[in-house]
Amino acid sequence: MATRRIQRTEESRRLLVTAAAELFAEKGYRQTSFIDIAEKAGISRGSIPWHFGNKLGLLEAVLDDRLHAVLTTFAAPEGGRSGNPLDQVMGFIRLPVTRLFITLLAEAVEVDSPIRAHYARLHTALRQGVRARIPAEALPPGTTPEAFTILLVGAVIGVHAQWRVAPEAVDLEAVHTTIRALLPSGLR
Repeated sequence: MATRRIQRTEESRRLLVTAAAELFAEKGYRQTSFIDIAEKAGISRGSIPWHFGNKLGLLEAVLDDRLHAVLTTFAAPEGGRSGNPLDQVMGFIRLPVTRLFITLLAEAVEVDSPIRAHYARLHTALRQGVRARIPAEALPPGTTPEAFTILLVGAVIGVHAQWRVAPEAVDLEAVHTTIRALLPSGLR
């Protein structure tokens, strides 16, 4: 009996996180209400504070869930690098989860934003995932892997934002090819 209750609790929590992620991506964090989330999840709005404490607690659960997706995307097998970092980052842009990150970016840059620290964690994880695949010896002299990673991730975030705003104006394949051509040969 307790096992069934635990399963229902986990399922309710999962439904709320999924609904909130979709709504935060669509409307933004501040414009999404408990009522919106509860209706989308098909669960009582009283379940949200019971599971998460408050809206910020729910956002933290959403970001933790999506951060896990980011880390899984960039996880390298033990003992080595896997895949080209540019290919992985460009592939990541196409995942539905990434719309959430662009939507929340505008809110995260505000100094008093409740999501700023969580967003900074996300960017740190993204940079670490890319950095783990950049061999220092492949970079031009005077270039640090850390600075190169920031540049690459920043470029892709900018491309991603442009693509989400005007997908008809941004050819992701052409951008991918162009960035690849500009990369040092050891990273192509």
